[in-house]
Amino acid sequence: MVAKEQRVPQHLKAKTDKKPKAVWKKNTASVSRWLHIYLSMVSFAVVLFFAVTGFTLNHADWFGDKEHLTKYKGQMPVDWVNSTDTNRVKKLEIAERLRNNHHIKGAVSDFLIDDNQCSLSFKGPGYSADAFVDRKTGNYKLTEVSLGLVAVINDLHKGRDTGKAWAWVIDAAAIFLTLVSLTGIIMICFMKKKRLNGFIMIAVGIVVCYLIYALLVP
Repeated sequence: MVAKEQRVPQHLKAKTDKKPKAVWKKNTASVSRWLHIYLSMVSFAVVLFFAVTGFTLNHADWFGDKEHLTKYKGQMPVDWVNSTDTNRVKKLEIAERLRNNHHIKGAVSDFLIDDNQCSLSFKGPGYSADAFVDRKTGNYKLTEVSLGLVAVINDLHKGRDTGKAWAWVIDAAAIFLTLVSLTGIIMICFMKKKRLNGFIMIAVGIVVCYLIYALLVP
């Protein structure tokens, strides 16, 4: 007795006829999704920080910090500053004495020497201190200016007077955000239903930004 041929239902046949996705496509989509999710989580604090400080920078007049000014007086050892050879002026010792005596912060940005005085400046985020030392007597005057939290985070956003370590943080943030953007674009390439709309929105965003720049920016 001949066995009857079994017919496969059309909806099952359609599924079995579909070509399996290429391995590289599956791997690329999977890796992009993994990177996008975890890079977004790792860079969450960085993105939030630069988003908030971008707003505070754009509206600096809304977040005006009160300037806190402090003045000091003191004296340096005369032999540190009155040498006729300016190369023998003890720059490091002068800066460190000011730090220790008055708890000065920031890095030394300038140290100038003329016939009558030495002047040096300390700079940091939302902070500055300027000292003037009389080369004949060793007497000095120091003015310290501290701004509030908003000024500090604004300077951190701009990388102003923040040192090399913070510059690396800004570079790392730029790399993270670039990778998050690229992995998002790669992900949408593998979403057939959303791919066209996704690229349309990218194009719209680019065009809108360009038009604002071209038409409204002075």
